[in-house]
Amino acid sequence: MARIQGIDLPRDKRLEVALTYIYGIGRRSAREILVKAKIDPNIRVKDMSSEHIAQIRAVIGADYKVEGALRTEIQMNIKRLMDIGCYRGVRHRRGLPVRGQRTSTNARTRKGKRRTAGIGKKR
Repeated sequence: MARIQGIDLPRDKRLEVALTYIYGIGRRSAREILVKAKIDPNIRVKDMSSEHIAQIRAVIGADYKVEGALRTEIQMNIKRLMDIGCYRGVRHRRGLPVRGQRTSTNARTRKGKRRTAGIGKKR
C-alpha cells in the first residue's frame, strides 16, 4: 500500500491518476511530478517499489504545497478577505456566490435550502 502525504493511493490505478487523490494535485501536476522523479506514469501503484515512493515524496515535499498546508493557506486567504471587509470577503461572510454569479435564481449550493417567506402559522 503506497502512502504519500497521509493518503493511501488506490492500488489498481495508474500512478498518474492515483496521485490526483492527494488534495492539491491534479492530472497536470501529477505528470510534472512523475517527470521530475523520472518514473513511468503508466505503472500501477501496486507495482511501485519503495524507491519510487521515496522519489515521489521528495519531489512533492520540495516543490508542492498539498493537503493540510494547502487547506490552511486557502482558509487564511479567505479569512484575510473577510477581515479587510472587501467585496469578496463580505460575500464569503454572507454565504453568497463570490465570483459574480446571479443570485435571483440558482445559487442554491451557496445559499442552501429555500426558505419561503410569507404565510406563517396563524395565532
